[in-house]
Amino acid sequence: MKTQTLCAATLAATLAAGSAMAASHADCAAGKTLTDGVLTIATGNPAYYPWVADDKPQSGKGFEAATAYAIAAEMGFDAGSVKWVRTSFDEAIQPGAKNFDFNMQQFSITPEREQMVDFSLPYYTSAMAVLTTNAVVANGVEPTVASLKGVIWGADANTTAVPMLMQIVGPEKDPLLYNDNADVTAAIQAGQIDAALFDLPTALYLAAVLVDDGTVLGQFPADRSENPDQFGLLMEEGNPLKECVDAAITSLTDSGALAEIEAKWLQEATGVPIIE
Repeated sequence: MKTQTLCAATLAATLAAGSAMAASHADCAAGKTLTDGVLTIATGNPAYYPWVADDKPQSGKGFEAATAYAIAAEMGFDAGSVKWVRTSFDEAIQPGAKNFDFNMQQFSITPEREQMVDFSLPYYTSAMAVLTTNAVVANGVEPTVASLKGVIWGADANTTAVPMLMQIVGPEKDPLLYNDNADVTAAIQAGQIDAALFDLPTALYLAAVLVDDGTVLGQFPADRSENPDQFGLLMEEGNPLKECVDAAITSLTDSGALAEIEAKWLQEATGVPIIE
């Protein structure tokens, strides 16, 4: 009986602490959102799996959708107080007023972008993966750095993929550069290039849905690069909500909740071999 009483007291204390923390975060956000009492979150148009399931962020399914609702709850907003809007990637990273409180579209945190917008603390550190085709693999390309040095690479000139490619692989030939990732995947499909680097979940999606005969050859662990790709919530520069968002992410990280969401929605990645 004494043990049961102690456990009950411990549980009550834990719940009370959690409630106090949520209340504190809710107080932090008060009066700082675009619409009082509402948290407006933006995502892509469309938004792709595994980040958002079925292009329906309001379902809370998919890694970023689930993370968004976890952050919202930590800040004191229930699901009914969350409003979703859509933006393009390029539109969101431009300086100026925003129609959202924060935006989640796999935005890599970079010094250049931080001159125009604000980012939260990272909510995800991504492994980079090699997207290619089964035909390239059949020609003898293997998941080793030595093998990958000789392939023809392509990359979106506007992303962090180029410096990461040069650092991690050091290809023998300069990569062919394209205007966006759609052009990169089209180049793979057309046989103009052999491979490209994407964050692992995106590579899995592209191989399964957009690239005929596509495959993910392997992945580089996030710690392989000196500056691993880290995703942050994007906000208008000077947004007073940043401190509240950072506090929520810190709480979710410390509790292990973010790791649980990642394991649930990005667990497919575990089947991709590590590139040595």
